[in-house]
Amino acid sequence: MVKTFLLWLLLSAPMLFGQALPEGIWQGYDGEWRYVSRQLVALAEATPAEKFAWRPEAGVRSTSEVYMHIAMSNFYLLSVTGPKMPAGLKEDAEKTVTSKAEVIDWLKRSLDAVKEAHLAEKPNDLERKVRIYDRDATVDGMYLRIIVHTNEHMGQLIAYARMTGVVPPWSKN
Repeated sequence: MVKTFLLWLLLSAPMLFGQALPEGIWQGYDGEWRYVSRQLVALAEATPAEKFAWRPEAGVRSTSEVYMHIAMSNFYLLSVTGPKMPAGLKEDAEKTVTSKAEVIDWLKRSLDAVKEAHLAEKPNDLERKVRIYDRDATVDGMYLRIIVHTNEHMGQLIAYARMTGVVPPWSKN
């Protein structure tokens, strides 16, 4: 009984204190994807252009390289499920696309590509087998990898932002 009450309290806390949960939370893959996509774009837009070249130390990805890594990975992992890699995305884009405007454009394109492709999938499509590297996977598994990978690097970008004095827009401090 105590555990049930504590669970209810935890889940109800935002409503009890007048704070709505962010749109997308607990609304399945598509809702979670919209949520992480909005946060990534908001963080990229809030980061000054000169901070896109910042890196915590030599040999570690810069801010722009992390965003481009996300975009390129989204397109690549999505391509395993069927859609083609976009024309114009070069293999070395992680290192060569560095301007804030271009990085944000590729990021948005990759986020939208994943969103649209996932919305078009039918339940049976998600069970379809695919091959990546030397392993078998499912389309559903690929979408899971995409969202987990994107969230992993968003955490990295939040740390980068904080280290350079940028407060994530959704954070109060």
